[in-house]
Amino acid sequence: MRGSVDGLGSAQPLGLMLPAVFADDHLVQQFTGGLDEVLAPFTNVLDCLHAYFDPALAPLDFTTWLGSWVGAETESAVEGRGGPTEARLREAVAVAATLHRLRGTRRGLATAVRLVFGVEPEITESGAARWDARPLGQVPGDRRPHLNVTIRLAEPDPGAESRLDELVAAARPAHMPYSVTVTADERTPRK
Repeated sequence: MRGSVDGLGSAQPLGLMLPAVFADDHLVQQFTGGLDEVLAPFTNVLDCLHAYFDPALAPLDFTTWLGSWVGAETESAVEGRGGPTEARLREAVAVAATLHRLRGTRRGLATAVRLVFGVEPEITESGAARWDARPLGQVPGDRRPHLNVTIRLAEPDPGAESRLDELVAAARPAHMPYSVTVTADERTPRK
């Protein structure tokens, strides 16, 4: 993934660490100088290793790879299907652990959809919660569980509905049937 960097010096040149008998030898100094040039990118990466594990600082290709480690939704950005921008990719990797903790909840589903599509979804559920002082009170919500997720995109592409379907299937409560809808945003432009 990482390549050589022209002009990158070594923080600890090998020639300075040699015994005195080799320190004065011009050929040995040139040889260790060549080794310094080859090894400098490796030592630089090791010196900055903590930055590679921070999605805000890591190079883009490493951020995508890091996303595969933590199970973040990075597929859209990698394949260039009009998915997340670089900023949304970095955010998806940064919040992946939180999303795993919220998986199966309304908030987790809304966050996952927002990260991939960049819009707030409209989520309707069949369930509800209510308190009643009388026993055998009316049960809130619908008896049949159901989840509906709708997003409004300015310019929906043909694959948006299938991507939303895959995303909702992975992030919804496991027992709940669902449906997804992708519509064009019909907001009137402001004058």
